[in-house]
Amino acid sequence: MMGGGVVKLYTVILIQLMIWSCYTFIEWLSKYDQLLYKVMMFLVFFYLAIMIGNYLMKSKRKTMLATSMSLIVYASFYFFSF
Repeated sequence: MMGGGVVKLYTVILIQLMIWSCYTFIEWLSKYDQLLYKVMMFLVFFYLAIMIGNYLMKSKRKTMLATSMSLIVYASFYFFSF
């Protein structure tokens, strides 16, 4: 039982990392946009990540955990990459 939950969590984190990668690509394409539009775009991708995670996990608490973990991993790669 417990192993299936870990696999779901890992799968959701990987899918959300793909969502954050798409966000980075689109942010790169719109590098001359104003900050407000970038924040709105982030909120749209954040909502998408939560909805997909909630659909797969069927638990809001676990979805928020997966989203937090994927954002931490994404931010660490984003800010510490050369």
